[in-house]
Amino acid sequence: MTEPADNPVFDIATAYRKTAALIAAVKLDLFTAIGSEGSSLEHLASKTGASVRGLRILCDYLVSLGLLRKQDPAYLPTSISKMFLDKASPFAMGRSIEFLAAPEMLDLFLKDPAAYVIRGGSDGLAQIAPDSPIWVRFAKAMMPFAAPAAKRVAMYLSAHGQTPYTVLDIAAGHGLYGIEVAKAFPDALVTAIDWAEVLTVAKTNAEKAGVADRIRMVAGNALELEWGGDYDLILLPNFLHHFDFETCVSLLSKVRGNLSPDGQVIGVDFVPNEDRISPPVPVMFAFQMLATTPGGDAYTTSELDAMAKKAGFVGATTKSLSPIPERLIIFET
Repeated sequence: MTEPADNPVFDIATAYRKTAALIAAVKLDLFTAIGSEGSSLEHLASKTGASVRGLRILCDYLVSLGLLRKQDPAYLPTSISKMFLDKASPFAMGRSIEFLAAPEMLDLFLKDPAAYVIRGGSDGLAQIAPDSPIWVRFAKAMMPFAAPAAKRVAMYLSAHGQTPYTVLDIAAGHGLYGIEVAKAFPDALVTAIDWAEVLTVAKTNAEKAGVADRIRMVAGNALELEWGGDYDLILLPNFLHHFDFETCVSLLSKVRGNLSPDGQVIGVDFVPNEDRISPPVPVMFAFQMLATTPGGDAYTTSELDAMAKKAGFVGATTKSLSPIPERLIIFET
């Protein structure tokens, strides 16, 4: 008989247990409590308030997942947990669990998976009220993922094209893309659009970066607001994937109409290869859009090019942001 550990179907069917263990560890701040030198169960119990029995079983499971090492009587971090799960690390992304594994997200995915496959989409998060705290959690949770991509976008813009003086950051969220552009171009004035509560996250980040005086916050629905027009640079970070093809065309037409004569439009998104079965992360992301939006998708380069042309652009090309899984999208005017 095949052992469960050697059976990929068993592993896929029970993957929720890995998610639960990670949620528990993050909520207890377990990896920070363990630190770089390791810790005994008794010490962890005093630091976290959890039972010794519960911590033993959780930590042993995390060892089997490669997130801890065991050296009796202590548990020690691995290189992975040191980098990504200890709050002392600049790459810590434990807070991403607050959105990626939020109850709302788990419910969307697991309550009735066949239903959104049958329908070809879900009411999803797109239908949650704009003042829902999930969007604030989203903005904060995505910061560790967005920070390196935002820096690479700013580097690309610094090496290509003209200096932008007026910048529009659509669905700015945490604001990191507009902030990095403002840091790279000291004369740039950035307009950031998102829901009011979400913009408080962007404002805090702008203040920390020392560019708050050059970033204007505009609250509202980016699809409905008047943007003001004549922007030298319009940023579309991880936004198009929320919508169906025709809605993307409509949005891009609006982008084209608000661009200065020599302006640039730059997007960032998960872009699968034309075969749509590689690379793994964009393929997974297409399924995420199926489960969480009415018509969103991970679009291929040819699809992005087609929607760009239909919206009045010359076309669209994509460039790698490796090792980041998203790609840079250049909309050609």
